[in-house]
Amino acid sequence: MMRWAALPRAINAGKPLPMADLRSFLESEGMADVRTILASGNAIFSCGADAAVIEARLEEAAKARLSLDTTWFVRSHAELAAIAATAPFPEAIAARPNHVQVLFYRQPLDPARMEELVASYNGLEQVLAIGRELYVDYPEGIGRSRFSALLTKGKLPPSTGRNWSTLLKLVEATR
Repeated sequence: MMRWAALPRAINAGKPLPMADLRSFLESEGMADVRTILASGNAIFSCGADAAVIEARLEEAAKARLSLDTTWFVRSHAELAAIAATAPFPEAIAARPNHVQVLFYRQPLDPARMEELVASYNGLEQVLAIGRELYVDYPEGIGRSRFSALLTKGKLPPSTGRNWSTLLKLVEATR
């Protein structure tokens, strides 16, 4: 069985779910060795299925059993470790890890679309899309940034974000 991190979108940032309830839900769905990290829906577990199967299963079950309609993103330890190893903004990560965020998507982002979005914006953020992740350095903080609104207006698919500090916790917890 493989260790996975589940990153449901917007948990306790618009969609309340106590972590004890999340653990119970995952266990009832057959996940083993379940634990949660922080109160934002990060869950670690073992399961023999692949990521796409787990994501679909959790979305369907969460709607039915928890009345929770949200997108689930699942990554393995190897995937999370590779994301962390990329570390595209080392100075920002060292200075302000909570302002560097990784946005997780289901499919790789269209490089031409991302280039177009970034070119239309002249803010302070550094942005890099690699595969299914978008790395963003928010030097003045996410709350003050107009870049997040640009991503919404750009009609990108659903995503969920985790800051660099949380990403490192997920890497360690999935070992």
